[in-house]
Amino acid sequence: MTAKNANAEKEMSFLDHLEELRWHLIRSTGAVVLVATLAFVFKGIIFDGIIFWPKDAAFPTYKLLCKSAQAIGLDSFCFTELPFVIQSRTMAGQFSAHIWTSITAGFIVAFPYVLYEFWKFVSPGLHVNERKSARGFIFIASLLFFIGVLFGYFIVTPLSINFLGSYQVSAEVLNEFDISSFIGLVRACALSSGIIFELPIIIYILTKIGLVTPEFLRKYRKFALVIVLILSAIITPPDIASQVIVAIPVIILYEISIYISKAVVKRQNRKLASKA
Repeated sequence: MTAKNANAEKEMSFLDHLEELRWHLIRSTGAVVLVATLAFVFKGIIFDGIIFWPKDAAFPTYKLLCKSAQAIGLDSFCFTELPFVIQSRTMAGQFSAHIWTSITAGFIVAFPYVLYEFWKFVSPGLHVNERKSARGFIFIASLLFFIGVLFGYFIVTPLSINFLGSYQVSAEVLNEFDISSFIGLVRACALSSGIIFELPIIIYILTKIGLVTPEFLRKYRKFALVIVLILSAIITPPDIASQVIVAIPVIILYEISIYISKAVVKRQNRKLASKA
């Protein structure tokens, strides 16, 4: 940024910043709406190919879990059909599901562009060296988010659907789920996992502004483990195996976050030493 541009940034009033933020939000919303419109048009791919796929016994996760169970002499996850049906009990049920699912798909696909707009708004207020050190932020944050969404979709979602879809308190009670309930489960599993996988980015930012240190993260590692298990219990079925499967990658992310925090602090100390 030139000295002229830097002075222009400094002279921007609060209302100017609000106006700038408004246009970033408009462009981000426009990207989400554009992708959501495409998702709305191609509803066959979105619903039959993605949303309802985890209900199919041929879903890859079920096949893998079935083979793994058979290898140790069990028959878990080996079935030909899940014992429940999906229905719509309101007049606008299917249309509402179509709209909100399209918006969710729009947000997920447009996530990198939303981050880009956020970065364009924030970056002018950073020093040149800070912008350089944060290079690759959009790519890494988007990659982590997409890995988290895929983890939630291929791991957390089928575990949840298999458990909750086959659970019965009595043979007298049939499992007939409303479409909004089923889609809400798939959406929550995917999005919550995507957000949880942003943990290294969050730790990086908190370390940069001085709210978190590697020592703090190491000291409260045990408490973090308890929080991770609680989060795993919230987004997975209430069985130990599912919670462990979800908790393992989050614990790995926490350990990576400690390393990232340590690297940030080292870099900051090196800069302070060079200025002294």
